[in-house]
Amino acid sequence: MSTTRRVVIAVFPDVDLLDVTGPAEVFALANRETGGRAGYRVELAGPTAGVVTTSAGVRLVADLAFGDVDGVLDTLLVPGAVDPHPDGPRARIDRDVVQWLETVAPLARRVASVCVGAHLLAAAGLLDGKRATTHWSTAAQLAADHPAVTVDPDPVFVRSGNVWTGAGISACMDLALALVAEDSGEEVALAVARQLVMYLKRQGGQSQFSVPLSRPPASRRDIDELRTYVCEHLDGDLSAAALAARMCLSERHFARVFRQETGTTAAAYVEAARVEAARRLLEGTDQPLEQVAAACGLGSVETLHRALRKQIGTTPAAYRRRFRTTL
Repeated sequence: MSTTRRVVIAVFPDVDLLDVTGPAEVFALANRETGGRAGYRVELAGPTAGVVTTSAGVRLVADLAFGDVDGVLDTLLVPGAVDPHPDGPRARIDRDVVQWLETVAPLARRVASVCVGAHLLAAAGLLDGKRATTHWSTAAQLAADHPAVTVDPDPVFVRSGNVWTGAGISACMDLALALVAEDSGEEVALAVARQLVMYLKRQGGQSQFSVPLSRPPASRRDIDELRTYVCEHLDGDLSAAALAARMCLSERHFARVFRQETGTTAAAYVEAARVEAARRLLEGTDQPLEQVAAACGLGSVETLHRALRKQIGTTPAAYRRRFRTTL
């Protein structure tokens, strides 16, 4: 028999559209993939029932007003909104939303924020003493405004007890899939990810940025092409000599150009790319560590251990225990 899981998503003026519709689509597909057994019933709640205009200009319709939300909730999902600022976007703190969260959060089995919605949870005191994430562009704001919260700007999502926080924009899909996996199992979550044609269902421990995206584009196109080449040939010869030869430069000139364009050395970039690939294999496969090391170009288990300790401060086995997805 299916269990009805009532999901209430907060909507308010200028809310990020995808942060609302992305999770709703994930829950709808979970229902479809399970023949209705997942049991999700999504409701939108706003300051008043009726039309709410999102940051994209697209209008949504709130099913009920904040004050009308009562009874038991399975999941309370809180997106966010940002205001422009000379130093970059700043999360908007809507006092009406915060006061509502203080009242309604105790009714929910779990509470989750998407993107800068974490700022609203923090303002309501729901993140005190907890580890949390948010969109990378407002992480410093969250940490400064709420010193009782341990802000980690890197992960795609973080779970702390019954409170989940997700990173920016498209990470709402990863967070929603993780909620589905908790409710109905990893197989259902993967089936939904396939229906969404998602390239990769990211786990919570993964960084918001992949290695190629972690730095801005170089001014030289050949350096950007080389960075792509590195990530596509991790098990190949990626020594400084080999990379310099590929660019038809001397090793000294290549080293100078690469650092100037990327802010790091070629060796450090290659190691970071290999560690990222190793993390994906540790999360998503049962491959022995020897195979993981070989596939990522790290060569040996000893090198894999050393690289993970250097990059993320843990061992391959400990990382796999924490973030392994059950197949």
